[in-house]
Formats: sequence, C-alpha cells, structure tokens
Amino acid sequence: MAAVADATAPVATLRKKVSRPMVVAAIVLVWLVLFAALRGRQTLTLAAADLTGLHRWLNDVNDSIGANRNSNPVFLYFFNEIRLVIDNLVTFVQSLISQPTGGRPVPQIGWLGVVGITGYVSWAVGNWRVALLAVAGFTFFGLQGLWQESMDTLALTLSAVLVALLIGIPLGVWAGLSDRVNRIMTPFLDFMQTMPTFVYLAPLTLIFLIGGASAVITTVIYAAPPAIRITAYAIRSVPETTVEAADSLGATRVQQLVKVLLPMSKRTVVVGVNQTIMAALAMVTIAALIDAPGLGKTVVQALQSLDVGTAFNAGLAIVVMAIVLDRVTTAAAVRTETRRTDGRFLTWRRPLLGAGGVVAAVLVYLSHTYVWAAEFPGDGTVGSHIASAADTTSTWLQDHLYGLTNALRDAVTNGLLNPFQTLLTDSPWWLVGAVLVALGAVLGGWRAGVTAAVCVGLLVGTGLWSDSMTTLASTVVATVLTMLAGVVVGVWMGRSTLADRLIRPTLDAAQVMPPFVYLVPFLALFGATRFTAIIAGVVYAAPVAIKIIADGVRNVSESTVEAATSAGCNTWQIITKVQLPMARGALTLATNQGLIYVLSMVVLGGLVGAGALGYDVVAGFSQSELYGKGLAAGLAIVLLGVMFDRITQAAARRTRA
Repeated sequence: MAAVADATAPVATLRKKVSRPMVVAAIVLVWLVLFAALRGRQTLTLAAADLTGLHRWLNDVNDSIGANRNSNPVFLYFFNEIRLVIDNLVTFVQSLISQPTGGRPVPQIGWLGVVGITGYVSWAVGNWRVALLAVAGFTFFGLQGLWQESMDTLALTLSAVLVALLIGIPLGVWAGLSDRVNRIMTPFLDFMQTMPTFVYLAPLTLIFLIGGASAVITTVIYAAPPAIRITAYAIRSVPETTVEAADSLGATRVQQLVKVLLPMSKRTVVVGVNQTIMAALAMVTIAALIDAPGLGKTVVQALQSLDVGTAFNAGLAIVVMAIVLDRVTTAAAVRTETRRTDGRFLTWRRPLLGAGGVVAAVLVYLSHTYVWAAEFPGDGTVGSHIASAADTTSTWLQDHLYGLTNALRDAVTNGLLNPFQTLLTDSPWWLVGAVLVALGAVLGGWRAGVTAAVCVGLLVGTGLWSDSMTTLASTVVATVLTMLAGVVVGVWMGRSTLADRLIRPTLDAAQVMPPFVYLVPFLALFGATRFTAIIAGVVYAAPVAIKIIADGVRNVSESTVEAATSAGCNTWQIITKVQLPMARGALTLATNQGLIYVLSMVVLGGLVGAGALGYDVVAGFSQSELYGKGLAAGLAIVLLGVMFDRITQAAARRTRA
C-alpha cells in the first residue's frame, strides 16, 4: 500500500501543478501552430447564394407544407385552428384600440378612451404617480405621430401576454406542487430561455405563416417560460409550516392552493407577469421581421434603409412603452406587500365606480362616439422634430467624431475581431471543432465536452460552418469587452454602496429596453458594420454582467477583506488577490449570461451589416429560395447558444464546487 501511495504521489503533484488555465493555454498554442501549417484548408466556406442539400430539402418541405396546408389533417384540424383562434383574438383587440372595424373609420375605443383606461388601471394597481407616467407616455405616442403603430404593438403584446399567462401560470403552479413535473419542465425552460429571440421566428412561420397571429404565437412561446418558472418558484417559496398548518385544519388541496399558496405567492407571481410582459414586448418588436404590425415594423424598415431619424423616433416609442408597462406592473408587485397603518396589507382593489372609474368610462364613451375623441389630434410634429433632431445629431457626430469613432471601430475590428475571425474561419473545420470540444471538456467537464462535440457535428451538418464561426468570433469579442466593463464597474459597485445606489437604477432601466432599440444609436455612430452589432451587444449585455459581478464582490466576507487589509494589502491587491478570486462563481455566471445576451444582439446585427447567421435568417424571410438556408441558420444559432450555455454553466458549477 505504501508503494502504491508513493507511486501515485507524483501524479497528484503533477495535477496540482497543471492548472486549467495552463491546459487552456496549451490548447490554444497547439491551435495556433496547426493554423499556421494548415491555414485555408477544409474551411467549409459557402457563398451567400449557394445552397446545400439540407437547405434545398428544407425549401422543399416549406413548399410541400404550403401546398398541403389546407388539406393535411394535422394542419386542417390543429395548427390552422390554433392560428384561427389567435388571429381572432388579435383582430378583436386591434378592433378595440388600433384598427378601424365594422365600417367605422376609427377603432371602437379611440385615443382618449385608451388614455383614460390606461390612467385608471395604472392608478388602480399602483398609485397616482404611475398613472400620471402612463397617461403622459401614451399621450406621447400620439404626439410622435405613432399612435396607431403603438396601439398595434400594444394589442399584440396584450394578446400574447394573456395567452402566455393562461398557459404559464397553471403550468407554473403544477411545477410548484410537483417535484416530478418541475424536473421535467426545467430542461425545456432552460433551453427556451437560452435561445435568442431571432431563432423562434423561422420555424414557426413554417407552421403558422407570417402576420400578426404568427407573431403572437411566437411571442407566447418566448414569453411563457418566465411566467412558468417564477410561478413555480413562488409556490415553492411558501413556508412548509404554513402549508402544514392549513392541512392540519382540514383544508383540501384545492383550498390550500386557493386560500394559502396563491395569496402568499401573489407578489412573486406579479413579478413573473412583469417579466412576461417585458419578454412579450421584446419579441413583438422583433416579430416585425415576419410582418407583424406596429412599432417594430417601423424600426426594421428604417434600419434597412439606414434612416436613423425614423428609427430613433420609433425606438423611443418602444422604450417609453417598455418603461410604462414595467412601472405599472412593478407598482402592482410593490403594492401587494405595502402595509397600512393598521397593519393590514393593501390590495389592488379600488372602488370600481369611484371618480376614476367614472372619468375613464366617460372618456371611453366619448372616444367611441365622436371622431375628435377617437383620432389623435395633430400631425405628429413632435415625432418629426425628434426624427429631424436625431438625423442632425447623427450627422454632427459622424462629421465631428469621425476620427474617434473610426479609431475605436478600427482598433476593435483590426486588433481583435479580424484576427480572431480569421483564426476561426481559416482553420480547418475539424481543428476548430477539436479545440471547442477540448475547451468544453477542460472548462466544464466531460459532459460539456460531449455537448460541444454534438453541437460541432450538427453545425457542420447545417452547411453554415463559416458563417457560424463568423458569428462566434463577434460573440466572443463582444463578450470579452462586456466582461471588461462588467469587472470594472461591478467591482466599483461591489466596493462602494454609493456607486451601487447611483448606477443600479440605470442598469435596471437598461434591462427594460427591448434589444431592437440598442442598434439605433450605434448605427448613427458607426454606420452599418459588424462593429455596430458588437458594441450594441456589449451595451445590451453589460447591465446583467455588472450586477452579477457587483453582487459577487459584495458577498465576499468582510472579515476576509479586513484580514487582507491588516496584512498590509493595498486596494489593488485586495481586489485582484481576494475579492475577484473569491467571486469566481459570479464571474463565470456573468460570462454565461453575457454570452447569451451578446449572441442575441450579434444575430440581430444582421439587420445593420453584421452579416453571417443573422443575415442568413433575415434573407430567408425576404427571399423564398433562401428560406431553407435561413431555417438552417436559426438552428446554427441555437446550437451556438446551447454550446455556450452548457460550457459556461458547467464551468460555474465546477468553480462553486
């Protein structure tokens, strides 16, 4: 036994000496050597107009489905019926607030009635400040000249949220009550929340065509997971002692659910409603790519024509709508746990026929009866001024900051992006695949390595290897920049309560905005280039990374920091030798979230010149002969997202262990 111990001792010592960073460095070094020897061979490059057998087969599938849509029983009695129900719901909501109907030149409820209802509902679930914000925000849509577009976006969002909650809350309750159901649902929810918004569009248009109904169905699928997950968490968070007390009093399962579990988890469920609404608004704007009406369509058309002013005006309306919806639902959540002076909790109930209700009813009547109260007055001169100011500002920035913006763009593009992209796209595909599998195994363990191997194999099968590597290059570069910003600002916030108090509200507000609107200002600054998508991805992903890192640094034990200080460490040493190493789990989690957020934005960058997989998806929507290629590009994006997510999640678990 002693001999065996003596024999294994050097192996154990060697393992301690060879750390994971050293193995990663060795893998990269071998990659660079082989790249120099094999550059340009077996790169699987595919021209923009070329198609593989898979792409042609997907085109044939699309044509076959289109030809048999009204005769195949699966479509005739299932998919078409779903689409019909959703289409009727969307048409009904649009007829109420946005689209003329029944021979009327205006919707059933005009602008004055919509503003009145918005103000009353905001006051009923929140307070007068929230109501004032909501009324001002909705009035602003009309002043921008975007009233109908805004109402179309609101109609699609409300329709999608209604269906998502009807599905999500019962499933969430079920998952909260049953461990088995929760275990079954969790992988599916993880997968759905990993996928970028872009990739939901192509496969669902294959089944449900394009238009408002398809946009709502897509949005429901994207927005339901937060409702399911948060509702399940809320049910599971109710103390077991409370449930046991209800059980001891003879309450049935239904009574426990209705009288105990749901009331005690109401605030968390409302947070889930908030997240569902935000997700729905983000998807509804992106669904403009499949001909969904509303503000997203205006933004897409403006981005495609590089009309910065129009895009900024419509993007501002999306931001205002997001802020209003977020503040109203947040106020509803806060109100559920606000105590009155007598110790009881406030509820959402207000007098239905109180002064506010009467005013709202009168405004609805006026807007239904009189054209002057139905059509928003004015010609949108405020929006014209905003668009003109945005164009003027864009021109000024390009004229006066040309040297700075070009220097920044060229430094990142030539110094980071181009070399890394060349390394990925000019290396033999099998070499890059082997490197990805090896890195997955080293960083995340053998399961992550197997996942990477499967994803690499499927990426090759999509026929879009080169475009996938281009997207991978942009994603990694943007993630590196995101983590640099996250570490700098996150450490500052984690070490300073004042900095956290000042910066965190801005980060919270930034996370409310749909990803679409991030492209607009950077399009004005940097033009239609890959760098525009990268910098937009950094700004989009940075808030979540910063907050995770800040919380990780703050959670480092104060006694540990004090011990390092008493040992003579300066601030830099405390940060680099104590706080960051002890917050490695938070850093890895921030990298995971940053990668997913960045990938979503980089793919959207296909609208502003980023090319690669994002362009393939957009081209598939606009050119029928490229539909199959766009569908394959959506699959490639999913594979990249799954590979990123599994490797970084596994790495985070190993770090915590």
